[in-house]
Amino acid sequence: MSNSDKKCLPEERRLHKRISVYDFRRGSSQGKHMVIDSRSLDYKHFLQALRKKFEFEITSPGSSWVLTDTDRNGLNSYKFDELRDGSTLLLLDHTKQELLLPTEERINFQPHYDTVTKSGVYEYYDSEGQKSLPYALAELLDNSISATAKNTSVRMIEIRMLFDETHGKPAVVVVDNGCGMTAKQLNNWAVFRLSKFSKPEGYVPPEPTAFSLNSDISYFGVGGKQAVFFIGDSVRMITKAAGSPDVHELVLSEEQFVQKEKNQEDIYTEVIRNRKPCDSSHICRSEERFLHAVIAEESEKESFTAVVITGVRLQHITALKDDFEGWTRQLAHTYHYYIHGDIANEMKRSDHRPEIDIQISLREKLTKCPRVMNLREVNNDMQALYINNAADKFTFQAEVSGAVVEGIIRYHPFLYDRETYPEDPHFPQAPFDEEDDNESGILTQARGNRPIFECFWNGRLIPYTTISEFEWCAFVKGSKVPADCYSRFSGVLFTNDKFQVTMNKLTFIDLEVKLKSKDTIFTCTVNGQTRRRNIQKEFTQWLLYCHEKFDKQVKFLNYTSIITRTDVAVKKLQHPWATFTAIQWGNRTFNKGQLVKTQRTLPIMHGTIVHFLLYGTYVSDVFATGGHVEIQLEPRALYDQTKIIPISKIDRTATEDAIQININNDLAKVPDKLIVKWPECKPWEPNSMFPAGTQLGPLNVEIVNQKEECLSRIPSMRQRSVKKLSVMLRLIFHDPKGDEEIASSVCQYSQQWNFWFKEIKNLVQLGQYTLCLNTILSENNSSTFGGQMLPSFTLKFGIKEGEPESFSVVDIGDSTVLVGEAFDIPLQLKDAYHNPTPPLPNLEPFLECRDLNLSYDFLDCSGSTFIIKGVKAFGKIQNPHQYKAFELKVTLPGLKEDTQTFKFNLLPGKPHFLRVMPDDDVVAIENGNPIKFSVEVCDVTGNVTAHPNQVVHCQVKSLPTAMTDCSSTGAGLIVTETVKLKLTRGQSQNLNVTFQIPGHKDILEVVKEIVVIPSTRLTQIEVGSQNNGNLIFRDNDKLEWPAGGLLDNLYYKLYDEGGRQVFPTAEIASSIKVNWTGDVCLEDLAQGKLPAIEVPTMVQEGRFYQVSLQDQSMSVSFTIDACPGEPVQLKVTLPESTVRLGETLPGNIKLGLLDKYGNMTKALSATSVNDITVEGEGLVKSALEYTWKKSSHSVFITGVRFQSGSPGSRELCFTYKTFVERVIIKVATGHPAQLVLLSGPKQPLQVLNEHGINTEFVLQVCDKWGNCSNDQRVVVHIRPSSDLLKVTNSVTSQPVDLNGQASFVVNRVSGPKGNYRLLFRGFFSLSPIPGPSVDLTVIPDGSRPVGLSVQYDKNVKCPAGGVFPVFTVTVVSEEGNPITTCNPAAITMLLWSGESSGSEPPATAEQLTCSKPPANQKKDCFHFRNKRIPPQVGQYSIQFSLCTSQTTKLFSNQILVEVVANQPAKLGPDIQPPTPLVFHSRDIANRTLVENMTLRILDSYGNPAGENMQGIVSVIIKNYEDNSNKVIPQLEGESSCNIRLSEGKAHINTLAIMENSPGEDGASYILLFKPEVLMDPTPLAPFQLRFHFYNDSEHQTKMSELSRKKDELSTAIETYRGLLATYTELVKCLTVQYQDAKDKEAILRNHLISKDINLSQTVTITAVDQLLSRRACEADQIKKMPRRVCSIAQPLEGQQDVLGKVGHLAFVQDDDDARVISWHIRGDMDCVVAKTTAAAKRIYDTTRGMQQVLPLDSIYVATGHRSLPHIRNGQPLFQPPGNPVFARDLLIYPQNNINYSMVFRNLLGDTIVMDDLDSATNYRRILVQNKIPCPTILTRQGERVSTKGKFGGEQNKAPPISNLQVFGAPLPQRFHTLKEQIELLTKYRSVLQNKLEAQEERDEQMKQSDVMQNKQREMDEKVIELLEVEKQLASTSQQPKKRSLQDAGRTPGTHKRQKNV
Repeated sequence: MSNSDKKCLPEERRLHKRISVYDFRRGSSQGKHMVIDSRSLDYKHFLQALRKKFEFEITSPGSSWVLTDTDRNGLNSYKFDELRDGSTLLLLDHTKQELLLPTEERINFQPHYDTVTKSGVYEYYDSEGQKSLPYALAELLDNSISATAKNTSVRMIEIRMLFDETHGKPAVVVVDNGCGMTAKQLNNWAVFRLSKFSKPEGYVPPEPTAFSLNSDISYFGVGGKQAVFFIGDSVRMITKAAGSPDVHELVLSEEQFVQKEKNQEDIYTEVIRNRKPCDSSHICRSEERFLHAVIAEESEKESFTAVVITGVRLQHITALKDDFEGWTRQLAHTYHYYIHGDIANEMKRSDHRPEIDIQISLREKLTKCPRVMNLREVNNDMQALYINNAADKFTFQAEVSGAVVEGIIRYHPFLYDRETYPEDPHFPQAPFDEEDDNESGILTQARGNRPIFECFWNGRLIPYTTISEFEWCAFVKGSKVPADCYSRFSGVLFTNDKFQVTMNKLTFIDLEVKLKSKDTIFTCTVNGQTRRRNIQKEFTQWLLYCHEKFDKQVKFLNYTSIITRTDVAVKKLQHPWATFTAIQWGNRTFNKGQLVKTQRTLPIMHGTIVHFLLYGTYVSDVFATGGHVEIQLEPRALYDQTKIIPISKIDRTATEDAIQININNDLAKVPDKLIVKWPECKPWEPNSMFPAGTQLGPLNVEIVNQKEECLSRIPSMRQRSVKKLSVMLRLIFHDPKGDEEIASSVCQYSQQWNFWFKEIKNLVQLGQYTLCLNTILSENNSSTFGGQMLPSFTLKFGIKEGEPESFSVVDIGDSTVLVGEAFDIPLQLKDAYHNPTPPLPNLEPFLECRDLNLSYDFLDCSGSTFIIKGVKAFGKIQNPHQYKAFELKVTLPGLKEDTQTFKFNLLPGKPHFLRVMPDDDVVAIENGNPIKFSVEVCDVTGNVTAHPNQVVHCQVKSLPTAMTDCSSTGAGLIVTETVKLKLTRGQSQNLNVTFQIPGHKDILEVVKEIVVIPSTRLTQIEVGSQNNGNLIFRDNDKLEWPAGGLLDNLYYKLYDEGGRQVFPTAEIASSIKVNWTGDVCLEDLAQGKLPAIEVPTMVQEGRFYQVSLQDQSMSVSFTIDACPGEPVQLKVTLPESTVRLGETLPGNIKLGLLDKYGNMTKALSATSVNDITVEGEGLVKSALEYTWKKSSHSVFITGVRFQSGSPGSRELCFTYKTFVERVIIKVATGHPAQLVLLSGPKQPLQVLNEHGINTEFVLQVCDKWGNCSNDQRVVVHIRPSSDLLKVTNSVTSQPVDLNGQASFVVNRVSGPKGNYRLLFRGFFSLSPIPGPSVDLTVIPDGSRPVGLSVQYDKNVKCPAGGVFPVFTVTVVSEEGNPITTCNPAAITMLLWSGESSGSEPPATAEQLTCSKPPANQKKDCFHFRNKRIPPQVGQYSIQFSLCTSQTTKLFSNQILVEVVANQPAKLGPDIQPPTPLVFHSRDIANRTLVENMTLRILDSYGNPAGENMQGIVSVIIKNYEDNSNKVIPQLEGESSCNIRLSEGKAHINTLAIMENSPGEDGASYILLFKPEVLMDPTPLAPFQLRFHFYNDSEHQTKMSELSRKKDELSTAIETYRGLLATYTELVKCLTVQYQDAKDKEAILRNHLISKDINLSQTVTITAVDQLLSRRACEADQIKKMPRRVCSIAQPLEGQQDVLGKVGHLAFVQDDDDARVISWHIRGDMDCVVAKTTAAAKRIYDTTRGMQQVLPLDSIYVATGHRSLPHIRNGQPLFQPPGNPVFARDLLIYPQNNINYSMVFRNLLGDTIVMDDLDSATNYRRILVQNKIPCPTILTRQGERVSTKGKFGGEQNKAPPISNLQVFGAPLPQRFHTLKEQIELLTKYRSVLQNKLEAQEERDEQMKQSDVMQNKQREMDEKVIELLEVEKQLASTSQQPKKRSLQDAGRTPGTHKRQKNV
């Protein structure tokens, strides 16, 4: 910019420049916002304007402030001139000050002009048809990678896919921890096409790095915007620059752009929001609520940028979800080298740049686990696969036009049978050809058609640019390197921004052109240094090195000769082919003559190798990547042929045994049987009968082998000599005179039809036939092959009468039919020989008749008769009253003579529809005239038909039904009554007319439309008043008029239907009627006048008035509402009549003034409240508030509250001027404020521990004035005062009852001895209510055990195997005294090794019982005597337990005892050594008896017991048998030796016999170790070790092996025996368990069957569950059915010793019985029955005597069961009518409780129930005559005859049951049956489950029986083997050879030679 430009710039920029200023200084209004118009202002004048706006002195003393832009840059005159219109400034105390409120700054991001000049470079994301979404995300990652380039810590980039719509709409968020952006940089980001070279701050190129990994990939200023709007429709940029205290936000959306365009606003203008970190108050939209979490993360970051994309397009959401692995793999490929470093860790890092972590997360529903992927974890992107599969690499550089391109080529070797070149899923692969045999030595190339080089620009992939190859790395003919090696390498090229790419970074513009130019110089690099050599030569040498070192190929062995292959189609490839006899392929070698199997061939072949073939000239062994093998197909009997296949198709996994099995299977391919098919008919079954003339066949015959494969020749794969097969057919007729062959033929094979025989016709001879089919060889007609008969087929069948060929019509009787009515046509069928024959199964007749349409329903076959049922004829008849003759033709297709005719007469059919004339759908008539129509009744074809009951009805709305009878003629005329409609304003009206025939539902009704036009009759009346402005009364009008007033001068007018006025006449006047008076003047009415109306005196709903014209049915109705008059009375209206003490009366008290008629007036006004006063007792006047309501012209008074006094009625006096009114208010108890204990146990209260309190606590809720409250919202809690006290209650909290009371029963108190308190507290609407407390003393229970005291002698040692000291166990009670009542069997001693991890013993602890106490011993303790100590030393735990119940035990403290060794008893080794075998050899190893063995002094149980013992151990050798005189071998050095014994142990390093020691060959000896201990008189048992002695090493080796084998066999046998014994015991136990479960299941099953529950023998748990579910559902339905219930409340139910109210103690089945019994004892129905008088008294006191009670302990009921009065000594005196029964016997008790029976015996006595009053009075009369007293009698009709004989009157008549509180009805018996069945089924299910589990467990073990049998066999074999070994040991030791002392020192050979001499 020039200086002149700079000078003129401020003046230009001052025009239209408005500056927003936010004041955040201390002491000011934080965030105050002002806009200053700075036009024509310089910096100085701007500051002055700023001072005026914010009213402060700029240079005031002590002032400290700063003016900055949104980037916190201080403002000066130059920066002021740079400000643009809409800029934002901040007025702060200092530059780092935090913003308390967000600010906004308007920005402009007009696109750069490069948008036009370089638009041709742009390419769409969907170019080249590839998936573009990963590359759009890559554009956002480019920006983040550039932003994090200068990070010193880990460069973290996250892509979050937020698709969980519970947190907002779908969004994509890209977050990085880079440098962030200032507000200015954020503005630049928004400018389209503002590249890094065009940005105002200038472009600083990065430092050069290896392979251009410079992070400089945010380039054009285009990709970010294109990417976000490609993914979604809105973006929110959130960023914070390092060191800045503010966060900047910018929102761009497609919706905003469209809206601005519509509003003609500046599209590229937007606002940047500046705010403090973590401030998300501006996020208000629910679809963006996920942003709160994103913004909350800002506090953890110094700098960052977050790109939030919303409005994500649906197709992108689907792609991101469904192809998560695919697009993350593509991103990992794009940024592979940024993620993994320079060349993906192939070289050391060239610098110390931090790692880049790119993390992808996708979150969907809350229930679905989010998917998280770090791109560093992706190991299958193409660059990773190229690197991981490469064996070596070749690096190079290319210099072109001053730019350097770095490149790498990687070699992927061939490994035996496969290429290791990675497959690219995005590159189309050639399909695999199973039949590809073209393996001439050059395998399919690994890379195929794919290009070699991928191209990277500044370290990131440019995906759409690849380079196939360069000249120096292309295959050249004649090269030393095989051609296929040129397809085994991949490459990568690295460039910087000196090469141009498109704006979307998908394609290079000029890379390939420049690299392939002649000026490009290629050089190879080694260790980072370039080598100026021929790159083609270097590359070829490297490629040859890789081929020779890394390719693993097939080695061809044993070259034989060169041959020519004529089977190769390409002539130039027929020669030369080298042959070999073997190959080495990996770890396997294949030789000539070896059986092999092929793979990937069709079919799979088996054969013997002939030789191997390799294309080319070779003379020795050679490596190759492939070749061929020639195999002789097996078996040769079938496949006399060889086959040449590629070596790669040899199955290396196949074994020779498996191949041999397949060869044997091929032998099964010879012909095995004939399959005969009948393609044109069903197969003929043997011995079947067929009708004469039936053709045989055609036949389709198949020859198959044992594998059901079809054959046409003897199987011989690709052999030249083909043995074709044929089939011979012979048909033989079995005539009584002799068999006759009537047909014979031979059929050859056809590829389409196999063996096909044409049909054989003319089988008309009745009798038996035989069909013979034989397989023969085509060449000689032989029916045998290979010495075996070829398959054949035989069929025997018979011929009977033939099929029908003609027919005749049987006489059908009456030939007259009706149209559409069904009739039958019987036919007689005949065969070709005119014999009756049954019809064909699928015979379908055809019926034809001229002018008629015919149909039928079905066919009926009976023998040879064929009946066509339900024939119907349809057609037109000219004269419906005369017959018309028709001729019908019947055709039966398929018969030779298939047609017959007959004649019949046709009449019209039954009525089907109505035809109404005129035919017009709409008919017009004048109002007041009738309607006329002509109707016809037609059959289905439209013929007029006459039938009985054809009466047509015509229905018109509001008119009577018109009808006409069409029974005789089928037609008629209908005339309706006159149509009279009310037509208004001369408009016509439409009517619907319906025609139908009743009784004929199948005839559809006909609907016509009638248009009624107006007539001249009167239709309208008008009423009005002349004195009130010509007031006209409309119909249903409402008027207001003063109450008691007069409305006069009324008139009326009349109009006709056309709206014309009609003047009244005397006749009309006489018809005028009014409803408000009967005194009407006819003269006035004739003049159109009406009588006056007197308005009612009361203001109420309007009174109805009507003027009507009677004969014309016209009227006008209106309503007059009366208005109030002058006020004469004050009226007070209370919202409620009741208020609580201390509470304000809810609602408003309404005051109003009434007129003389009592109507509310509008006399009160807003000033009236000053003249109103209220007086009342206890009224708080200061709380009163007066409000005037304009809407109702009344005064509302609120705040009425009474503060003191008792509940009751209070008078309130209201005064207004001279008006006074008094009202009564009922004052109720106040809100609950305290709890009072009404009753409880006597004080002081003492309770035994673990016992309850019998007396219940009853608490009353009161208000704060002590008045009882019955507010049931109060909940009362009970709790102890200390946590040490545990209180168990029936309930811990409960709401109060109807009386405001709550009762608590303490069931158990548990805690230490001491004083406590029970605290009662209440809660009312979550507010606490204080309550009383009860002092409680817990007394210990002397009978309750709480501990076990154990005493024993702790100083006594516990030697192993000894006896424990006596343990004395005392059961201690809570009082601390011993309990003597415990059962000794309940006390157990538990013993286990080691310590327990808990306070209870382990499950494996040994249990010991208590010893029997002596007779004279006290009973207060228990003893455990003579308990054996474990034999092994160590620490043991002892614990004692007392079983206090079935589920609880009391344990003592655990006792640790140390078991020490017992008295020393013997000498023994630490580890038992194996049996030594030695012989007299010079080698010490063959003479060693013992090596590294430690002997210890042990007790009798094998525990070390000689720690303090000193002495020696003498070692000697003795004979194995004491009485033997064998020569004893000598120890080395002397005949015996001594070993030092120290601290009870002696260690022996080596102990051997002397060289050439004497001894007997094969003899056994004892090596005796005898301890000699000082100061120990007790002799110790020595340790003896048996060993074997041999004269020669061979014998010794054999015996050593036998001894070792014997030891192994002995160990194995013991293991087998233990395993088998355990298995046998387990099976036995499981069998017993299963049998028990089975028996229980059978017993319970029989019980269920007896209860009508049928179960199958194989019932399952699911079936039982279904039965249970069905019965439970049925029981629940029964329980929910409506039934009679007792409506008496039960507030005391559940209290201690309370049974309940009488009405709830029993049920009554019959409604009449329930009614009369309940009425009879109605006074006792609500009586509470208590078990004790104390409980009854408690209820009486609680209810203050208001509840009647009945204690059971005060009832006397006579025992025994009395009979009815008419029964004496079990015999009735007479037969009474009316079914007498005791009333108490009609009661059903819910429980079998004798207490209930006592109650009702007491209440009902001997009261009798009978059917009716007559029966009752007669019954009483007869009893009295017999001098028998009669009790009260009740009748089911509700009558009562008292015991005194009275009846009648209201007092002896029961009211209806609806007016009574009656007994409830019991559940039906079905319910109880179901409950019993459910209980039994539940128990059966448990038993069945146990049975099935036991069976499953047993079966599971039984499955192991085969394994165990194998184990048993193995053990038996090992026992036999052991016996054999022992036998060999014994036989080897026979005839020993003695060796004397004189022979010592001689070798065995010398001794033998001397003997021979």
